[in-house]
Amino acid sequence: MQLHKRLLKSGKTLGTAESCTAGILSSLLTQFSGSSKYFILGLATYSNQAKEDILGIPASTIRKKGAVSREIALLMAQNVRKLANADFGISITGIAGPTGGTPQKPVGTVFIALSSKNKNACKKFIFKGNRNAVRKQASLKALQLLKTFL
Repeated sequence: MQLHKRLLKSGKTLGTAESCTAGILSSLLTQFSGSSKYFILGLATYSNQAKEDILGIPASTIRKKGAVSREIALLMAQNVRKLANADFGISITGIAGPTGGTPQKPVGTVFIALSSKNKNACKKFIFKGNRNAVRKQASLKALQLLKTFL
């Protein structure tokens, strides 16, 4: 509720591009009446193909860096911001599990990126717990990061 009020007061708008959370962040951002004043667009770009086709991320970059990477998270945030013509773009990409992890990127690895016209930031997290716990923690952390970005 505090973030909702801050977003309304700021007059800023945002768009989201979610991979492993598949819309949880968008759902959290729109749970309060009036959220349409700041929430412009929410994309669940779960597959690499969607990241390419909808967000315009080059397949070569996905192949080179991996869909779960700082580079892809930043591109997702920047490109959804531009697509939505919004003040902020937020993205989440990660490995929710229980499969898909590697020694370099274990299950629970998540990158959350924020983009504005003048600033881009990305943080890496390794969340513990089952698939649902990882997805929920990632979404809540994205809200916290947005609060600091405002």
